[in-house]
Amino acid sequence: MAKRKFGLILLSVVMCIQLCKDFFLPVCAEEQNDLRLYAKSAVLMDAESGRVLYEKDGNIHMPNASTTKIMTCILAIENGNLEDEVKVSSYAASMPKVRLDMSTEDTFYLKDLLYSLMLESHNDSAVAIAEHIGGSVEGFAAMMNQKAKELGCTDTYFITPNGLDARDDRGVHGTTATDLARIMSYCIKDKTFLEITQTASYSFSDIAGTKTYSCNNHNAFLQMMDGALSGKTGFTGNAGYCYVGALKRDDRTFVVALLACGWPNNKTYKWADTKQLMNYGLENYTYEDVFEYEKELPDIVVENAVPKNGKLYQQVEVPVKMEETALQVLKRSDEQIHTVYDIPKKLKAPIKDGEKVGNVTYYLGEKKIGEFPIKSDGTVEELDFSWYVNYILERFLMEKKLCINFQ
Repeated sequence: MAKRKFGLILLSVVMCIQLCKDFFLPVCAEEQNDLRLYAKSAVLMDAESGRVLYEKDGNIHMPNASTTKIMTCILAIENGNLEDEVKVSSYAASMPKVRLDMSTEDTFYLKDLLYSLMLESHNDSAVAIAEHIGGSVEGFAAMMNQKAKELGCTDTYFITPNGLDARDDRGVHGTTATDLARIMSYCIKDKTFLEITQTASYSFSDIAGTKTYSCNNHNAFLQMMDGALSGKTGFTGNAGYCYVGALKRDDRTFVVALLACGWPNNKTYKWADTKQLMNYGLENYTYEDVFEYEKELPDIVVENAVPKNGKLYQQVEVPVKMEETALQVLKRSDEQIHTVYDIPKKLKAPIKDGEKVGNVTYYLGEKKIGEFPIKSDGTVEELDFSWYVNYILERFLMEKKLCINFQ
């Protein structure tokens, strides 16, 4: 009877523990990851510094669909002329929907095709642009991958200019949320890119004037938040819904990149994730001047230096200085800044006034955010043979003068 009673008590305790576990675990998970995102991969980036402020599996290589077109657009702007005449090849005209429905041998101005590319996300326009700028799709893809490397992307591989799912012997077309945010941070510095992607609607015709087209901007985020700056949507069967967008509020510019943010019928998930990440940035990150003003720095001993008062065998030191300058950093209030001062204990003469003798490095976490030189605040001459000769002559003449005066 006692054993049975003990067993019932033990069972009750176990059930209570399980109930507590089920109740509290979601709370703990919420504390560790306070954003519940639909996207499989997501990044919030400070566009100015490239620092990742929030991520969810942000470094996983994934298909990125038509968000690829931001790279196509910026390369065309940088390497082409907006008034260039672009001839349409049969390959470009064969692209699947979404497309402009151009025909072989049609000719367009590059500027008009860029609006088609970014507002309506036309796949045929992307190929026509690529062939015009790179000579071929393959040549343009090489330019895309080179540009990605120049921007610091670490796991990006482009095969197509439109982002359609593709694979070759070197890999799968795609990028990471971090790399995609890095590319967008670069694109929004270009005025032409912003002008195109902020346009609500645009109409044009082919150069012959036989066909007319009208494009409407499908980036709904532009009307969702104050300061919405730019963006590009994307979707393929492999990639799911993707999005990359930028927002500027006061002196802060944020970029959000989302990959695999749902599949049909979850088209609105990307907007919910984007707004949540942007609000997280706006609510938690502000600029702060972290420079250590009026920092007292120790004098440095200088070896083999000319003594300042003419006496031998004395320790000579040189004061050092640091030019005060603002170091504005976008940070959370709980993030810590630490500094590393690299100042030698000893120097060798000669030392010139303003000569760099060390440096101070600022870190936010493990990320280096600034480095400033430490300079000498005075001149120290070298104690050489000629100084000793002059020293001895001065002492000799001084003693001789004393002797004459004494007589």
